[in-house]
Amino acid sequence: MILLNEDTKCLVQGITGKQGSFHTEQMLKYNTNIVAGLTPGKGGQKFLDQVPIFNSMEEAVEEVDVNASIIFVPARFAKDAAFEAIRHLDLVVIISEHIPVHDSMKIMAYAKQMGTTIIGPNTPGIISPGVGKLGIMPTHIFAEGNVGVISRSGTLTYEIASELTNAGIGQSTAVGIGGDPVTGDNYVDILKRFEKDEQTDAVVLIGEIGGTAEERAGKYIQEEMTKPVVSYIAGRTAPPGKRMGHAGAIIQGSSGTVASKTKALNEAGVEVAKKPSEIVDLLKKVM
Repeated sequence: MILLNEDTKCLVQGITGKQGSFHTEQMLKYNTNIVAGLTPGKGGQKFLDQVPIFNSMEEAVEEVDVNASIIFVPARFAKDAAFEAIRHLDLVVIISEHIPVHDSMKIMAYAKQMGTTIIGPNTPGIISPGVGKLGIMPTHIFAEGNVGVISRSGTLTYEIASELTNAGIGQSTAVGIGGDPVTGDNYVDILKRFEKDEQTDAVVLIGEIGGTAEERAGKYIQEEMTKPVVSYIAGRTAPPGKRMGHAGAIIQGSSGTVASKTKALNEAGVEVAKKPSEIVDLLKKVM
């Protein structure tokens, strides 16, 4: 497993909001170690009679041992929430979507300066089956195992995880890196973690059109990766110049297309499925 383990102690920013409260309850049911919540003005209360709520990050870190945060606040408050978390914690998962690009750029620059790992924004989060989840993914489609999953798309993560689980292939960790143009950890960052992870024997890389992140991942796989990787790239039928779904999914020139990503991955020895249902067979060939 990567990023999330038995030592992860998480705080939920925006715990009393509609999304925050719903998903905190789901994370707790999955035995995630949620030790605190944060909502200004609600300090002193308890969520579900078990998770203490604080008014500020400073208050929370004084009172409880916490090293990670998951952010469920509206886009306009996300930068301030992220800065507060980055200042004090090692891992920050930003679920919020529609964060302005310039805010995301400032968040990533500050995280780099402080040595904090960011997952997201606009991400389904992280799940390590059997350990917990910092995210919004439906847990019943995941199973414990040895295949790592990285994706820019939440729904594709769910579809492929479900295919794997139904075929008896469990997952070590699944990470949604987020679909925005500016995000924290990218494919290469997560591949490096999986390469070092003793519980991961193979990796599924789920990509989509737009940007050059998958091409860069191909270069890393070719030069550094010893574990087998298989892939699926969404957007095969996308018309040129159209943005598809995610803010980051736009093709410019010849880079960012399914063809250019497939070529880069093929050159690295990565087989690319034409549809998600082919991933299981590709994995069985390499494992």
